[in-house]
Amino acid sequence: MKLKPISTNQTEVIYSHGLRLFFSYETPVACQMPSGTYHVTDKKWSRTTTRHINKWLDGATAEEMPQLFFDGIAE
Repeated sequence: MKLKPISTNQTEVIYSHGLRLFFSYETPVACQMPSGTYHVTDKKWSRTTTRHINKWLDGATAEEMPQLFFDGIAE
């Protein structure tokens, strides 16, 4: 596992099996699966978190998933 600070209040955790998990503040809100597909939380957080997610996705298409999905990955 590798912790990669991206910017203020934005962090990415990269796992050895290829999963990339994106955190806005202390909350996991998006990920890229080892297959290359992207997922984002369906929970509406702040405008700032939405901006963080969109910047991290960089135009990639993402499927919405329940927040519990991301909370489970982060455990």
